[in-house]
Amino acid sequence: MKSFSRQMALAAVLGLSALTALPAMAEEFRAGFVNTDRIFREANMAKSAQAKLEAEFAKREKDLVDIRNTLKTASDKFEREAPTLSEAQRTSRQKQLVDQDRDFQRKSREFQEDLNTRKNEELQQVIDRANKVVKQVAEAEKYDVILQEAIYINPKHDITDKVIKALNAASAASAGANGK
Repeated sequence: MKSFSRQMALAAVLGLSALTALPAMAEEFRAGFVNTDRIFREANMAKSAQAKLEAEFAKREKDLVDIRNTLKTASDKFEREAPTLSEAQRTSRQKQLVDQDRDFQRKSREFQEDLNTRKNEELQQVIDRANKVVKQVAEAEKYDVILQEAIYINPKHDITDKVIKALNAASAASAGANGK
């Protein structure tokens, strides 16, 4: 019986020590949050990628706008002149407008597909670099977990500013190294 009471006393002591250790363990767990949308909007690397895409696709976009305006002008002219044209002329011009519109739609789709492909490539580079920086911040500041999506996050856990600052510093350093 004596050994049973000793075991109970030991179990009670161990249980109490485990309960008192729980708050200490809970305090050691660190979670952080990164807002990727803000990174895409505010990081210099993301802004640079956006500017690069705009420059790369500006001419094609302008050409599409010109084609659309020309097509609109031709369509308006056809609408005005249609009542005075012969049946053969009307049919011929209508077929011509349809062909031009089909060509415009094809070029527009190709433009959008090319733009989306390049945008995804550029964004993937930003994501890859941002993930490396997030990992560096998490390791340096001893975070246990970093979340990228959450319904609610307490602002004290948001490390987005630190990540953007580190990304900007890294892109400035690499731009300086490339410029020398």
